[in-house]
Amino acid sequence: MILLNPRKHDRNYPDERSREVMLKTIEFFESKGKRKLKEDDRERVWYADFLEFVKKERIFATILTPSGYGAADSRWDTWRICEFAEILGFYGLQYWYTWQVSVLGLGPIWMSGNAEQKQRAARLLEEGGIFAFGLSEKAHGADVYSTDMHLTPQGNGEYLARGEKYYIGNGNKAAMVSTFGKLTDSGDYVFFAVDSQHEKFECVKNVINSQSFVSDYVLHDYPVKESDILSRGQEAWNAALNTVNVGKFNLGWASIGICTHALYEAITHASNRKLYGMQVTDFDHVKQLFTDAYARLLAMKLVTLRAADYMRSASPDDRRYLLYNAVVKMKVTTQGEDVVNHLWDVIAAKGFEKDMYFEMAARDIRAMPKLEGTVHVNVALINKFMPGYFLNHQAYEEVPRRDDGADDSYLFRQGPTKGLGHVRFPDYAPVFEAHDLPNVNLFREQMGAFRELLEKATPGAGQANDVDFMLALGEIFVLVVYAQLLLENAKIYQVEPGVIDQIFDVLVRDFSKYALHLYSKPTSTPKQMEHCLAMIRKPIVDEERYRKVWEEHVHSLNGAYEMNP
Repeated sequence: MILLNPRKHDRNYPDERSREVMLKTIEFFESKGKRKLKEDDRERVWYADFLEFVKKERIFATILTPSGYGAADSRWDTWRICEFAEILGFYGLQYWYTWQVSVLGLGPIWMSGNAEQKQRAARLLEEGGIFAFGLSEKAHGADVYSTDMHLTPQGNGEYLARGEKYYIGNGNKAAMVSTFGKLTDSGDYVFFAVDSQHEKFECVKNVINSQSFVSDYVLHDYPVKESDILSRGQEAWNAALNTVNVGKFNLGWASIGICTHALYEAITHASNRKLYGMQVTDFDHVKQLFTDAYARLLAMKLVTLRAADYMRSASPDDRRYLLYNAVVKMKVTTQGEDVVNHLWDVIAAKGFEKDMYFEMAARDIRAMPKLEGTVHVNVALINKFMPGYFLNHQAYEEVPRRDDGADDSYLFRQGPTKGLGHVRFPDYAPVFEAHDLPNVNLFREQMGAFRELLEKATPGAGQANDVDFMLALGEIFVLVVYAQLLLENAKIYQVEPGVIDQIFDVLVRDFSKYALHLYSKPTSTPKQMEHCLAMIRKPIVDEERYRKVWEEHVHSLNGAYEMNP
């Protein structure tokens, strides 16, 4: 079973410690129970019990310490990091968040050449420490070009840090805060480590209404030594962006976890409720909403698993993961919103009830696309890959499923962040041709019409500078890449052809929706509008396929999982 079910968590692991981490984490939350989980959420209780569990069981020390810096069982293994993120998202975004911002805080440390700070981070992880990533600011958001955090030399290798950071997770308790700023003498970018408990570190407040602590903090002439500096200049810049590549990939996994728990709760509720003399799940529109939700969720997981394979197999000669990573951050998280919306349309007012997990899911799923700095940031990034994806193809060795117990050291030496337009891709056509299914073939026709638009009605210079137009174009490109990753992993996981075709029933409809959106843009030309109309297609209906997916894969989830009370 591809979807997470804590009741039947019997997956294969390359080592016993990885299995232990996952099972003990599940046990912690099931022992806590849904009643206490919800109560802590309502009362915005700091999750000290979870952090004590993490410390006692050495969870963060095991999964967030690269090989060579911690115990023998420690490594930076993207596969188990992703699974851990999914489990935390399944039980509550607040628990995922304190872990997620620790990942981000550790990024500039593990990417630095400062051996002393790396050893310190490893020691603090063993002691149960959490970490923070001091990048964004109140006035500038994530616009790192405009940072107002300044590090002023005092002579003799000493500095004073002055400035404010805003929206910084774990800022109340972080043992190390990787802080981004500029040197006042040279204007160079710099990353340096500070301690949230230092007297010159002011944690102003939690800026959100949540268990999670998202801080506003100020450094008041905070003393920094040369040994506290993690990186400077281009290396500091690269560390900022590459940390986002590594850390915010996990947004997709949080979305998958949230949606999976919400699906179990919603299908069980609806399957055991009668309205107007009928089971709720006998209504045609309810079946359609649940089936679409399942199809979207299964696609989310297949795509994100496959993107992780590319991350683990990345090298200076194969940087395709940069596109796939951005697709996960943008597309998987927005698909998560669609899944929850489908489920909410079924369970309606039940989704507001305080004792339902769903009430948390409906609130928290909205955060996922926005924690990455909004969708348009990622689409603008993704568009840079478009020429390389469709033209000048390059052959690569096939990337296998990467669930082996390796340390993903390349992620901390990615190097320069430029040159995205020069990343090469193999021809995507064989991936689609390997699946001779009605809706996959229909999707291929839509892709062909899109490529014709790019070749015969190429966006002009004015449109290339029209962000609104390019975002609409990017939505279609993202869907093509998403479908490719989905099909690659459907083969690896041996997903039934009928299930694949049902997923593409959804994707064909989405393609049509995005094409209409592009058609309607003020700057679209008559020729482009003609190509957009060629992309608008109706999926091929197969009642037997639909019935089989509904009965064997969707409705069968009734009662499959319910959290301990």
